[in-house]
Amino acid sequence: MPIEMQRRTEQDRSISGRFEMRRLLPGPALEGVVTDICGYRETAAGHFCNVEYASLTVPLVISFADPFAIGLGKAPDDNDRFASFAAGLFAGPVMIESFGAACCVQINFTPLGARRFFRLPMSELTDSMVVLDDVLGIEGMALRERLGNAPDWTARFDLAEAFVTARLASAAETPPEIAWAYDRIVTSGGRTRIASLAERLGWSRKHLAGSFSNAIGIGPKTMSRIVRFNRALGLSRQQTADWADIAADCGYADQAHLVREFRELAGETPTALSVR
Repeated sequence: MPIEMQRRTEQDRSISGRFEMRRLLPGPALEGVVTDICGYRETAAGHFCNVEYASLTVPLVISFADPFAIGLGKAPDDNDRFASFAAGLFAGPVMIESFGAACCVQINFTPLGARRFFRLPMSELTDSMVVLDDVLGIEGMALRERLGNAPDWTARFDLAEAFVTARLASAAETPPEIAWAYDRIVTSGGRTRIASLAERLGWSRKHLAGSFSNAIGIGPKTMSRIVRFNRALGLSRQQTADWADIAADCGYADQAHLVREFRELAGETPTALSVR
């Protein structure tokens, strides 16, 4: 089996009866830019509900069927319908509903990768869903048509990878100071002091916060909160949850601080999330 086909096959997953999902981990050329590419199709009538917790994923959703109902920090209503769109970072839970007829490709970008791919300040996408033609113009609409006409998921994944790779070829690099600060926050688990980052760069905290938010979509303090939250959530699912220990390990002031952050970033208590 060729290496490329093996990479695809190992990441494929089907769920019979309700929906099917395919997932591709992109090749080395997109490392640090795209985390994965997913294909999703609902195969049975019904009301599907999902909650996405605060994360550092910037999705581009390209739909070929019914739109999703999406609410930021709340249940969606009749005005919250989105088909093909890009979504910026949001420091809270996202409620997603569909009704048995959704079909789409979703390209999940890192914040640094999204800035290069979309070629705009990510602050323009923060806390919002922006329709496909507003973020990619005629190129995006042409991509949607090609993906919709492709015969299968493998062909769609090939098209999506090729499109992202080609667009990155002429994209500007992220300012090195922002890339460095971003990496420090991630590798420290969100525990590095923002004042220390600013001092190392020779910037004021205000300048760092403004430049970082413009490039990434959220400030370094908010990003640190999301990184800490996801680390705490991951630890809780690897072991019998001792929330006091997890709070201390992840840099929270105390367990009560952790609980408040979980409620704000996930909409639920730590105990409720750890059993899912």
